Amino acid sequence: MFTGIITDIGTISRLEPRGDLRVAITTHFETATIDLGASIACSGVCLTVVEKGADWFAVDVSAESVRCTSAGTWQVGTPLNLERALKIGDELGGHIVSGHVDGIGHIAEITSVGDSRAFVFSTSRTLAPYIAPKGSVTLNGVSLTVNSVVDTADTVSFTVNIIPHTAHWTTFGTAKVGDVINIEIDVLARYLSRMRAVLSPA
Repeated sequence: MFTGIITDIGTISRLEPRGDLRVAITTHFETATIDLGASIACSGVCLTVVEKGADWFAVDVSAESVRCTSAGTWQVGTPLNLERALKIGDELGGHIVSGHVDGIGHIAEITSVGDSRAFVFSTSRTLAPYIAPKGSVTLNGVSLTVNSVVDTADTVSFTVNIIPHTAHWTTFGTAKVGDVINIEIDVLARYLSRMRAVLSPA
């Protein structure tokens, strides 16, 4: 369980294709406090720590996760938004995030709005029912608020504002048009959809 509040930007230092993909990530976290088996959200993907060193940790990314998330585009040098798992008593500054990616999209447009930047994201129409103006969404692990939504026949586009603080402390500060992003819908939207499907079958 996470909150979508990023606490470090890590960098991929090694990729090792095995049965799964092993990814080593440099970090500013105190790795002595990270247990093997701990969960860390890596740009929104909940992954398990399997190795660690003084300033790095490694995770195994399954073939399914590589296929369904932006991990398929990761390279040595790719920056990742990092968040350690929520502890009882921690401040819930964003919203409840599971680290289970629902789909991927891409950055379609970036424009300046005052000191902030407006990002337009485009993704599959299948996620359209779960993205609503003023609702929460997790993008590359970052808890954000949707400003507006535009539906088309095949896609849904939505806009969020990235304030300077968020740009500085996350990878959105260096993001560019075309970048692939991980999308996790709000957990409440997920359960409401399931309840509707069960209680009102077609």
